[in-house]
Amino acid sequence: MEEPFVPRLDFARLYRRFDAPIAELDCGQMCAPHNSSGKPFCCDICYAVPAAYRPEWTYLRGNTDLWKEWRGDECPGEPFDPAEVWAETPEHMLLLACKGPAHCQRDFRSVSCRQFPFFPYITADSRFLGLVYEWAFEEVCWVISHQETVTQRYRSEFVRFYDEVLAQWPDDFECYADHAEEMREEFAARKQRIPLLHRNGGFYLISPQSERLERVAPERFKRFGPYR
Repeated sequence: MEEPFVPRLDFARLYRRFDAPIAELDCGQMCAPHNSSGKPFCCDICYAVPAAYRPEWTYLRGNTDLWKEWRGDECPGEPFDPAEVWAETPEHMLLLACKGPAHCQRDFRSVSCRQFPFFPYITADSRFLGLVYEWAFEEVCWVISHQETVTQRYRSEFVRFYDEVLAQWPDDFECYADHAEEMREEFAARKQRIPLLHRNGGFYLISPQSERLERVAPERFKRFGPYR
């Protein structure tokens, strides 16, 4: 069987180019009071398991002891099925566990930490339009309910990072295209439009059926859970 193509990516350089905080404030302080562990949800592997590109993991384990491979038994009574999480993880990625937010080394945050709660939105005709959120975290992530706080610098670095990676890695592009299709199906079932942080800097709503865009004020985006 032919080995899958893996581009040569310089993660030290990519990390330096995708290092902006997501917002001017510490959004972890906004959600942590709503988590029984007292941790920000994005930093709690009992809610969000970080995934890393396999070459990214090679870089991380050679430079820090912050990370280890996720076993799936770290959290008794986990709110998700570990077998299901593994099954949904693309072959070119693996799952990690960190020492926790108290031990965070910002220079060695994984890409999944840097992008959370967003992923690149790929249209049905294969265009990377911008940032959309992981809808499974609507009720717990403060940023999803306050996307107006996401800085333009963060948005620009996100787009630049994925312009480079997706152009070099067809398998990763296809994974995100499939994930965007899942999002369209989910929002079509809800009869809701998809909020988008467009690569042009604007805020839009996308029709999940036609992918027609409407530019809107960010206040039009829905808020969830305790962040309403």
